[in-house]
Amino acid sequence: ETPGKSPGTVHENGSSGVNALLATVELLGLSPHAWITLAVLAYVLAMLVFTRIAADMVLVSAVVVLLLAGVLSTQQAFAGFSNEGMLTVAALFVVVAGLEATGATAIVVQRLLGRPRSVVGALVRLMFPVAGVSTLLNNTPVVAMFMPAVSDWARQNRISVSKLMMPLSYAAVLGGVCTLIGTSTNLVVNGLLIQSGRPGMKFFDVTWVGVPCALLGIAFILVMQRWLLPDRTPAIGRSADPREYTIEMIVQPGSPIVGQTLEAAGLRHLPQLYVMEIERRGAIIPAVSSQEKLEAEDRLVFVGVIESMLDLQKVRGLAPATNQVFKLESPRSSRTLIEAVVSDRCPLVGQSIRDGRFRSVYNAAVIAVARSGERVNKKIGDIVLRPGDTLLLEAHPSFVDQQRNSRDFYLVSRVENSTPPRHERAWIALAILGGMVLAASLEWTSMLNAALLAGGLMLLTRCCTGQLARRAVDWQTLIAIAASFALGRAVETSGLAKLFAEGLIDLAGGDPWATVFVIYGISLILTELITNNAAAVLTFPIGIQAAADLGVDCQPFVIAVTVAASLGFATPLGYQTHMLVYGPGGYRFTDFLRLGIPLDILCWIVASAVIPLAFGF
Repeated sequence: ETPGKSPGTVHENGSSGVNALLATVELLGLSPHAWITLAVLAYVLAMLVFTRIAADMVLVSAVVVLLLAGVLSTQQAFAGFSNEGMLTVAALFVVVAGLEATGATAIVVQRLLGRPRSVVGALVRLMFPVAGVSTLLNNTPVVAMFMPAVSDWARQNRISVSKLMMPLSYAAVLGGVCTLIGTSTNLVVNGLLIQSGRPGMKFFDVTWVGVPCALLGIAFILVMQRWLLPDRTPAIGRSADPREYTIEMIVQPGSPIVGQTLEAAGLRHLPQLYVMEIERRGAIIPAVSSQEKLEAEDRLVFVGVIESMLDLQKVRGLAPATNQVFKLESPRSSRTLIEAVVSDRCPLVGQSIRDGRFRSVYNAAVIAVARSGERVNKKIGDIVLRPGDTLLLEAHPSFVDQQRNSRDFYLVSRVENSTPPRHERAWIALAILGGMVLAASLEWTSMLNAALLAGGLMLLTRCCTGQLARRAVDWQTLIAIAASFALGRAVETSGLAKLFAEGLIDLAGGDPWATVFVIYGISLILTELITNNAAAVLTFPIGIQAAADLGVDCQPFVIAVTVAASLGFATPLGYQTHMLVYGPGGYRFTDFLRLGIPLDILCWIVASAVIPLAFGF
């Protein structure tokens, strides 16, 4: 203790010091909780922009700090994990797994996307249909449905997936703002309008603003994609794979590719794969033309890399030519592809695959063989095994565990995502998807209930297995979405959002047109920080009050809030479809800033100019 001072004096002096500090903070117009939240936001942005730490780790650490600082209660911090939006995305992962497992995504690619000649052509084929579909369907399931198809399509057309995933999300968001039911934000604002005792919006009210924003937004992306979209193609994807397999596939009778040319069937331009020959009724057709029409029972000999072998597995109407795959004990839906390197101690070395009875010995069917740069020009059953041959097998996943330490093989590894598609259930999966979208769009039930029901039907109809459904859930994305809700809640409860909004309103100076411009900007900035629906709820009363203060109709301000709260492109936090594509596209936080900021500004200017003209004051 300091001489001449009692303990009580020390305590009082300490308390007065803290109070003085808090008073100083208050004088700056922000509460302590608002300052803490502002610091945490700066930390999140710095980590996402300048480091490669995963977004879910950064966001969760931010929520922990806000929880420990008392800005958020325990319930508020973890409410995002029970949020309907996050749970809907989780259920949609299962729906997408069913679409992939049945090959339904391949149908979408073949029927809708086609074969582009350039990146711009690919974007045109992708963005306009996606935006059109999103005008009538909720944009989240639209993006979830297209993601696996776009991923396969990008690889097959040798286009970096990072050139397509962000435009996929942006197109869905731009299309969703064109009608009342295109996005949940429009419905949220409409509900607030009705709740306030005013007439709700008509179906096409927002169209007057949404369509110009959508058309100019897509045009901007098409023009600027060369400079603003990242190219994340890994180096290995550009180089030739030295391990080329030879595989025989047979055209099944009654399949949809019978009568199609090789090019029309999508078999001519698969990456690092070509058709070596076709065997038809005992005759060999070498140097096959891309315009050669396929017939039932044609045996096609392909040479290519492992990724292309997976693409062949997904083509409806093609099956491995060897009948050994149909004699295995386990059903095809439970099998996977496995690579195994033959050792010099394998008892079948020196024998053909047929004479050595490979299937009976190992309960696995050889569907392709690679031999250290040497092309194997024989039917699978006639190939004589040598040490070092790499076999592509179709077998139950337990084969890996059984043969991992076997002397018969040097190396055994499973090929991920290689379960043969259940093509016969593709239309069931598409029907389930259509039913889900219809039920949600017509408001027969909530989007969450529709997604949960669709996921359950995918499992009940065996479009996908429980194991596949569990693997399909992207936990990193879900955690990031849940944590972003908590971050937005902190911005709201700390008073930071309200103070920020009120300050900007003062800048408008009482002019209705300028006030619309400012309210759009407030909604836009909050959307980028605290998600679209939260921003809409927060700025709606500000727009209504601004209209009352100015003595004008509130509709232009309501439309500004509605459009701005949906059209946030500068961060992946603003809309859950951006979070969906963040990981699969291999993006960094700065990628969204580079393309999203100018797109935000463009839509801001266009909407602010059109709204007063379309609705008046």
